[in-house]
Amino acid sequence: MNPRFDGKVALITGAASGIGEAIALQLAREGAKVVVADQDAAGAAEVVRAIEQKGGVASLFEVNVADAVEVEVMVMFAARTYGALHLAVNNAGISGPSAPTADYPLEGWQKVMDVNLNSVFYCTKFEIAAMLRAGGGSIVNMASILGSVGFANSAAYVTAKHGMLGLTKAAAIEYASKGVRINSVGPGFIDTPLLSKNLDAATLGAIAGMHPIGRLGTSEEVAALTCFLLSDEASFITGSYHLVDGGYVAR
Repeated sequence: MNPRFDGKVALITGAASGIGEAIALQLAREGAKVVVADQDAAGAAEVVRAIEQKGGVASLFEVNVADAVEVEVMVMFAARTYGALHLAVNNAGISGPSAPTADYPLEGWQKVMDVNLNSVFYCTKFEIAAMLRAGGGSIVNMASILGSVGFANSAAYVTAKHGMLGLTKAAAIEYASKGVRINSVGPGFIDTPLLSKNLDAATLGAIAGMHPIGRLGTSEEVAALTCFLLSDEASFITGSYHLVDGGYVAR
């Protein structure tokens, strides 16, 4: 076991599957005590079980990240259960409706904003406070390539991810001198349930071809970058946006 995160407590939202699951598993393998947070309690329980079966330490927390009160309780749970909070990945998100901007449903817009942007503010707000009490920490906000480029028929998602980058930069500046680093990661299209449940095989193939590498990314590839940013190896990195996108944005 790599001891890079020995003695650290980590909180991961959207950790029941996909990228969040991969991050939770890697952090646990490297010594962190992990709170696996998700609205999908059954899926999160499976991730906790997988961590424990490999000798790691983890707890489940069922949460609706769009509810600020639930988020605050979640952060308090992590700190009270394991004594502090040092690491957090705000990964929970949804894709939202697909429609041109003039036809975009208002309720769909609001839901995407609540889950993909407002929740990240709630999480970051309460995580920072907990990390200050712990003497410092590191946060990664899971953005997207669509935090820096556009994509047709996805106005809400693109807007939320662009907003997340602004939030990350502002908060990073505010807390850099206080020992809390805050960065964002921009995955390309990753082979996760969020993608496969919403797109047919032909569309998935076309999207894979939009990456110069010629394939979709994996959750483990995103986890590797995320865990680096969380670690002390990235001690001089804050307020920045890091792509793991198979060359998508370089086109």
